[in-house]
Formats: sequence, structure tokens, C-alpha cells
Amino acid sequence: MTQAVVEVGARLRYDGRVWTLAVLEGARATLVTDEGASAVVLLPYLFADPSFEVEGGPAPGRVPPFGLLEELPEQVRERALAWQRHVREVETGFPDAIGQGAPREQFDPATRSLAQRERAKAEELTAAGWAASTATVRRMRARYRSEGLWGLVDGRAVRERSAVGRADERVVAAVRKVLEGQRERSTGTLVRLRRRVGWLLEEEYGAGVVALPLASTFNRLVHAMADGQGLLGTATQRRWHASRPAPPFTPTVALRPGELVMLDSTPLDVLAVLDDGVTGRLELCIALDVATRSICAAVLRPVGTTSVDAAMLLAQMVVPTAMRPGWDKALSMQRSVIPYERLIALDARLEGAAARPVIMPETVVVDQGRVYVSASFVSACESLGVSVQPVPPANGPAKGNVERTFRAIADGFSQYLPGHTGSDVSQRGAAAEQDACWSLTQLQELLDEWVICGWQERRHEALRHPMMPRVAVSPNEMWAAQVALTGHVPVPLSADDYVELLPLRWQAVNDYGIRFGYRTYDHPGLNPYRRRRSPRADKNGRWEVHHNPYDPNRVWVRLPEGWLEVPWVHAGAVRRPFTAFTFDHVRRTVERWHGREEHEAAIAQALDALHCAVPARDWAAGESGR
Repeated sequence: MTQAVVEVGARLRYDGRVWTLAVLEGARATLVTDEGASAVVLLPYLFADPSFEVEGGPAPGRVPPFGLLEELPEQVRERALAWQRHVREVETGFPDAIGQGAPREQFDPATRSLAQRERAKAEELTAAGWAASTATVRRMRARYRSEGLWGLVDGRAVRERSAVGRADERVVAAVRKVLEGQRERSTGTLVRLRRRVGWLLEEEYGAGVVALPLASTFNRLVHAMADGQGLLGTATQRRWHASRPAPPFTPTVALRPGELVMLDSTPLDVLAVLDDGVTGRLELCIALDVATRSICAAVLRPVGTTSVDAAMLLAQMVVPTAMRPGWDKALSMQRSVIPYERLIALDARLEGAAARPVIMPETVVVDQGRVYVSASFVSACESLGVSVQPVPPANGPAKGNVERTFRAIADGFSQYLPGHTGSDVSQRGAAAEQDACWSLTQLQELLDEWVICGWQERRHEALRHPMMPRVAVSPNEMWAAQVALTGHVPVPLSADDYVELLPLRWQAVNDYGIRFGYRTYDHPGLNPYRRRRSPRADKNGRWEVHHNPYDPNRVWVRLPEGWLEVPWVHAGAVRRPFTAFTFDHVRRTVERWHGREEHEAAIAQALDALHCAVPARDWAAGESGR
């Protein structure tokens, strides 16, 4: 394809005006208008401007989608390459781009006209069994000029498929309208849905004008439109889907102790003997440090948490937990992996303290409960210099860390106690009330002891050592080895032509985004396509994703409206650029010593530590003290 040439005297369009190139000196171009105005522009800046165009020149060429070409079936790709050779021979006399030797007589441009060469090629292909006419050869030449090699690909191999197939658009619109209208209604059957669609079509178009598909076809159409969209299922499932926050569900990441502390409360699955001698349920309030997963404070109270109880969590966090009579010395901070000797020199209060971190929160994340947004609780936070960050209503993913911790407490602590009730009435035993024997104070002491020995010293799969992402660590070990987090280095957006040349993968777009290579990528622009199948039937509904091994911080997804740049959800955790090879090196290095599944956020911390030379002496001190 012929390219436009920028030379002295050329007429250019730039910045909404027409210019003449008067002087070309190195990388600088002097432009003048017909009215006498002039401008000096650097050529790279001029060429990159979206409005730049050479008047009278051919349209700028596009890089063909090489990634898609490589993914085509071999016979389809070979057919397109064969057509490329035939088209080149018709136009130039040579089947390849090099043009060595002499052209064949029937395709020699010096002795044969273009029409003669086209007829000769049609006859040759017909003799070879291709059944190609002169018009076919001419059409393939035109497609090659406009689209390059991609224009020679058999369109049937890349035909896009609609999720609703060939269904009548009026039926599709009616189904969608009825589905949306019954979102808040009680659960019904597909038979009811089909009848309502029929009534709607009769109301809008008249009786018998639009025919309903057969029941089996109608059911497939409904599932194609509604599955994964919260439009089918029970009323509870539909309400839950409607109340979900808009994706992406970006993981909550904190890289230093106290950066984010989540406060929440839940009923404890244990009956206790209250002060009046009556058995009753308790409510558990905890403060969880996101960076270390440390339970900084845990308070048990009768059901009905007050703002005073919430403020007590803050007070417990900032003071050491004293060793209590009867506790084993192994629970002391001096016997733990925490660098006790270094800390005791800075804070004398730690002498005789239990092995639970003392963490001063910077920001506390709370729900919309009146306890946590009350004036007294906010005042308590202000007095400690702590900012309060309420999460949006019904935003479960925003508090996922603390919700998982509640489940861990139920599994590791509550179910082993007399008076265990289970999480609901259907799980409660017949003798739960008779088994209850512990008072609130006794349960509080048991819980404090379990937090220190059963939680803080237990290694969690969700925690990974910053320097060795294959190593699962305990909250106390994480507190000893935690590193600080700053910003990241932005990388400019890439042009479409560059993206076309990047390696290609076919991936599903799920609720959490796109995941491969131990990394998760997400962006709000994926919202309309989550859990939807792509139009590519030959790829099982997966989407075309291009990635750069030298910049794994982002990938590009080809959507119907064009390319979408999708960032890595942990890109902000790594302050300097890195490559996929560095990423894989960290995993391989650790994998030789540990076989556990890596944790994505911990790998991001390790990458940042490698670039920023974060010392690991706290971890070493903790290991030597064990």
C-alpha cells in the first residue's frame, strides 16, 4: 500500500487548518498558511497529532491484527497467505515481496495488461480447483489494498456471533422488558415469563403479528440474555445481584500497619451466661489491620453494640495487651517472632506484654451502622488523629477482609465452645441452652487468648512474606516484616498499531475481571461484558486480550467499540516498572523452596521491595528468635 510522503511543498492538515510545508530542517518543520501565518513544529509532535493529514495522499495504513492471524485455523491462515502470493503476482509479476528473478510470461506487467493478468490468474486458480473467477481475483485485490493480509482471510472463520442468534429483535426487546419488570417480583417460572412476553407483543404489535418462538427456543433465548445478569433465579438472588456495588471489585490493599483498619461487629455463635443469669447471644466487635491481618482488638458485649464499645476498640489497639495470670509464657511478646528487644527500647510499655501488635490506625473503615457513624465514635477517632472512612451501603466487597475473619473465628473458636449455636436456627442443637456455661468475662478472656495463640501466631494463606511471596506468614511475622508503600510510575498509553503486535491470549471476562499469569486485571469499562460471551464462536466465547511481557501492569482487550486498556489491580503497589520475567523470577525462586500457592498482593510487595531495596532485618530477627 502506498504511503503519504511529507516533503517541502506538501499540503498538510493540522490543528484544524491547512498548511504548506515551507522548510524541512532535521526534525523541525516550518508551516505556513495561505493567510501568511507560520508555525514551527517538531515532526514527531506533528505526526502524533490526531488531526494531521496529507492532502491528496492515500489513507494511512494500519498494522494488520497479527495476533488474530496467528490464532486462525492453520488451513484458513495458509489459504490467506496463498491468496497474498497470487494477488502480488497479478499486481507486480512476483509472488513474493522480494521480487527476485523474472516474472512468468502470463503475469509480466511489461507485456500483459492488468485485465489479462487477472484472467490468467483466474484460469490458473480454476485449474487448481479453487473455482475463482476474474471478478473474484479483482475483489481479492481490492480487499488486499484496503485491509492487507487480513482482508484475504475467509470471513466465515471470523464471523461474529450474537448472543441471541437470529431471534426477532421485537421478541428480544420484549423479553428484556419483562425480565427487568419482574426483578422485584416474586419468583415465577419460564412459562409465566413466556406468557407475559406474548401479552406484551400483542399489546404493542397486535394479535398474531409477532410469533413467539417454540418453548425450548424461547427458554434458550431467555438464558442467553439473563444468565449472570441477576434477572433469573430466586427473589433473594435477584435482590442480592441488584444491590451489589458496581464492579470492578478492587481488592483492598494496605502496605503498612495501621494504613487501613476495618471495624465491624457480628453476633457470636455462642450462648453465654449473662450478668442476670439468663443465657443469651453476644456480639463480637473487632478491629482488623488489613496490612498484617492482625486482630488489633476484640470486644465481646451483649447484643446491641454501642458507640462506647466501638470507641473501646480504638483504645485497645493503641495499648499493649498485658499477660494475664495463667497464660503460658509462650504467649508473651518476648517469646514471639516480633523484634521485642528493639521495640522495648522504644516503648517501655511492651515489657511483659502479650504477643499482639500495637498498631496506631491512620484510617478506620466502617459500615453505615449508626454506631460507627455516631458523633461519639467520630469524636474518639478525631481525638486520636484517625480518619473515618464509611463504605457505601450494601458494599460487601469493601469489607471482605473482616467478613472472612469473622468466619475464621466461627470455625476456629466458636464451634469448640459449649453453647455453640451455629450461624442460624437450622444449625442449632437441641441442648445449646443447657450447654451454655461460660460468662461474658470468661469468654472474653478465652477469646483474647485464642487471638494471640490461634490467630496471631498461625500462618495465613492470605499473607505472604514481602521478600518471598511463596512463604505464608502469620500476622505477627507480617507485622515484623511489613514494608511501606508509595506511588507507581505511570506508563503512557500505547497506540492501536503497537497493541496489534503484542502477544495474544483468549480470556474470559469474569466478575473480578481478567486473570492470568498470577495477575488480575480489571476496569469499569469491562462492566457490560462481565460473564458475557464474546462474538467469537471459535474461541468458546472468550475475549481477545493483548499483553506486553515488558510491562505487565496493563493489558488491552478488544471490545466491539475498540481497544480497552485494563490495569493490573495491584499496579499501585509497585513503584517502578517491571517485566513479566522479573515477576516470574520471583515466583520460580520461591517455588524451589516452598510449594504453596502464591498470593498476588504479596508478590506485588516483593517486586516493590526488590526495586527499592527494602531491608528484611525485622524478618531475620523474627526468624532467629523462634
